Amino acid sequence: MNAVIHPQPLAGRVTRVMPSKSQTHRALICAALAEEPCLIRSAALSADARATARCLRALGAEIEETAEGLRVTPIRQIKARALLDCGESGSTLRFLLPVAAALGADCAFTGRGKLKDRPLSPLYEELISHGAALSAPGMFPLTCGGQLCSGSYALAGNVSSQFISGLLMALPRLPGDSTITVTGPLESRSYIDMTLEALRQFGVTATETAEGFSVPGNQVFRSPGEVSIEGDWSGAAFWLAAGALSPDGVECGPLNPASSQGDRTIAALLTRFGARVEQRENAVSVCAAPLHGIEIDAADIPDLVPVLAVVAAAARGETRIHPIARLRLKESDRVEAVLALLHALGAKAEAAENELVIRGNGALRGGTVDAFGDHRIAMAAAVAGSAASGPVTILGAQAVDKSYPGFFEQFAALGGRVEEKENAVSRQ
Repeated sequence: MNAVIHPQPLAGRVTRVMPSKSQTHRALICAALAEEPCLIRSAALSADARATARCLRALGAEIEETAEGLRVTPIRQIKARALLDCGESGSTLRFLLPVAAALGADCAFTGRGKLKDRPLSPLYEELISHGAALSAPGMFPLTCGGQLCSGSYALAGNVSSQFISGLLMALPRLPGDSTITVTGPLESRSYIDMTLEALRQFGVTATETAEGFSVPGNQVFRSPGEVSIEGDWSGAAFWLAAGALSPDGVECGPLNPASSQGDRTIAALLTRFGARVEQRENAVSVCAAPLHGIEIDAADIPDLVPVLAVVAAAARGETRIHPIARLRLKESDRVEAVLALLHALGAKAEAAENELVIRGNGALRGGTVDAFGDHRIAMAAAVAGSAASGPVTILGAQAVDKSYPGFFEQFAALGGRVEEKENAVSRQ
């Protein structure tokens, strides 16, 4: 699907923010490993979350979609020679590869898009050195066998926090204690905090140490009966950013201001840009004001970079965003995709070493943007289109389904003018 965004500032209230995809992944896995069933209330039903549910079903869990959420009956017996289709979800693959190895599952992973090209090292080598039998990386199917054993693991902290999270969910079930040594700077720390929080909800402990994490073995995942998924700060960030470009502003809720989700920092960043931001107990509202460039440390918030880049381009002055190296390993080369988006809409931007530099002039023009199969590029382009001087065409706009399947419906509900080109249906 291609979508044309006609200029129209968004305004109004998002009364039900999309549930957190990240929390849904973790809750599903913990529930599938537990002793008793669990109801996951307000679960995200994005393509990525459905991929994790699909793979857990393939391993032997029963997951039923109900009016209340997802009802998970844990894995009782591992299905032989299961095929786990991860779709395009890197989280699903990186979380479930160590989990499957810890279960001793004889299975194979497959997926689509760029998933096979996304890095698995050094997690891949660590799993093999601890008893897993894996086929060569970089191609599907990726077969998994053997039996993962406890011990000392070492991972770089600046490749993917998903590697660490996957081990944190897998190692507690193994006989014997384990350690995870994290080398170098630990980026996306908030995502690991989310994993530790999910483990605590299911009665599992892992202790942070000076070197990384200590994980006691022989632990039992105990179902709390039900868990509730928070509103997704990552998804809400697009509406809040659109509010920063709108005279009438946008309000979002419910959002937990004390959430372990690192992307909650969007409110503070928009304040630094100069937008008028008001935070209440469970909601945030943002309204336009003169915007100026800022410096952004994106080490813990890589998913915010595309929409922050749009805000920076609409501001006046220079914005510097760093580090950006890991952005090249997402659904797209997100550095090049962001640069292409900004250049298409008349903004000046360049990537210098490990930094993205945007020189905003306070305006965006219309143009054509390729989403490159990346949901966050497509959504950022839609936000840009709402404030541009002319129509913005998004090629491959269906990429939003990966994390936010109702994105364009919500966009229209806020007064946005979006036209689907393939079937000429207009939501105006």
